[in-house]
Amino acid sequence: MARGEAPAAEGGPLAPALDLFLAHLRVEKGLSRNSVEAYARDVGRYLAFLSASGRTSWDDVTRGDVQAHLGALTRDGISARSQARALSAVRGFHKLLLAERIAREDPTDEVDAPRRTRKLPQLLSRSEVDRLLAAPRQAKGAAGVRDRAMLELLYATGLRVSELVMLELNQVDLESRVLLARGKGNKERLVPIGTPAVEAMKAWLAGPREQVLRLRRSRDLFVTPRGRRMTRQGFWKLLGRYARVAGISRAISPHKLRHSFATHLLEGGADLRAVQAMLGHADVSTTEIYTHVDRTQARRLHARHHPRA
Repeated sequence: MARGEAPAAEGGPLAPALDLFLAHLRVEKGLSRNSVEAYARDVGRYLAFLSASGRTSWDDVTRGDVQAHLGALTRDGISARSQARALSAVRGFHKLLLAERIAREDPTDEVDAPRRTRKLPQLLSRSEVDRLLAAPRQAKGAAGVRDRAMLELLYATGLRVSELVMLELNQVDLESRVLLARGKGNKERLVPIGTPAVEAMKAWLAGPREQVLRLRRSRDLFVTPRGRRMTRQGFWKLLGRYARVAGISRAISPHKLRHSFATHLLEGGADLRAVQAMLGHADVSTTEIYTHVDRTQARRLHARHHPRA
């Protein structure tokens, strides 16, 4: 038996179809070995369930069987995310059976994936943000000026850390107070920059950047003494250092500043579509998670301070 294939006995009489499906994934779809193994586990578990349910023919398998399988996964403690992945694998499996005329119907049709509970993003309070942005002022030299500019710009624009470190000089217009961000899929968007971030950037470009470069040339906006752009890993390290200086003991990441940017904007009355555009979200539903954060915060404040809460 090849690696990534389930033993035929696990799925009873229906199991031989799994070999066909895995071969299809490897040859037709060109999936990696790890991906094929993941499909093998999900479909192999499904076939074992069907076998235990007494199914011996694909014509006997119904939509109810697929739903019952998902119910069994729930009882086994499988997360909604993993169930959705398993259903996707089973869907692909049944589509192939239908295409190859091994089965007459697709029982996964109209079966909905389990709804995933969206975790609310963690963010920093306004006080924590203020302390974090002030922390680089205690650092000496040009690197401290650079770090303050990076932190101010990240919170002012909600950029992803990869977008921040990839910025080049010609992507920032401090006179117009706007920058050109290149996001996922190399999609471009214009993002406004607030006054504190503009002032911090001007301070960085007024001399400290040249001091860090030491006569080297670079198109990158944020550079290191080696003449190279700041890396994502390097920024994570300096962010953690400044979080400790600011007295923030819990774990912190660049994405928490992005979350804070979006939530604080919405708390201040910003339009959801405008925040979506600034974050570079393709779908507004992705941005809507921050409205849930806003409402959750409002409920907490109400419970804490209202006399009739």
